[in-house]
Amino acid sequence: MHDDPNDGSTGANGPGRRRRVREQTPVQRALGLLARREHSRKELNRKLTSRGLDAGEVEAAVDRLAGEGWQDDSRFAESLVRSRAASGYGPLRIRAELSTHGLDGEAIAVAMGTFEGDWKECARDLVRRRFGKALDELAVRRKAADFLIRRGFDGDSVRAATRLDLDD
Repeated sequence: MHDDPNDGSTGANGPGRRRRVREQTPVQRALGLLARREHSRKELNRKLTSRGLDAGEVEAAVDRLAGEGWQDDSRFAESLVRSRAASGYGPLRIRAELSTHGLDGEAIAVAMGTFEGDWKECARDLVRRRFGKALDELAVRRKAADFLIRRGFDGDSVRAATRLDLDD
């Protein structure tokens, strides 16, 4: 007979014993979330309280992490702008998403100002990738315009991207 390490019958801890998992503190749980990606204060508070943690303890933990530089709403906002713009979303959609994270107008404006691209060019690139150069038909141009509007591009960007000559 041989000892199977997976059968749980024998081992260094004795028969049938398992390691106890220590409950994580709100700070540890928040750090775990922040290690994966940036989070806004509002998002961290919501995620931690939805997992059954005390709201007061969660607020204190998030305040502590913000004070120590682990959580930063402006860094979160800049990261979200870069990520969403790279995924083909326009400024209107990105602004709306930032506002759902509890950021004020000034913080949103600063984050949007960090975008180094050209929204009209982003819209043109999206149309080229999605529709090719087949915008000579009105129905295709309308479909492209609807797509860009759903993605959060403004009217000027939509008009620039759906013109017949995409090389301008």
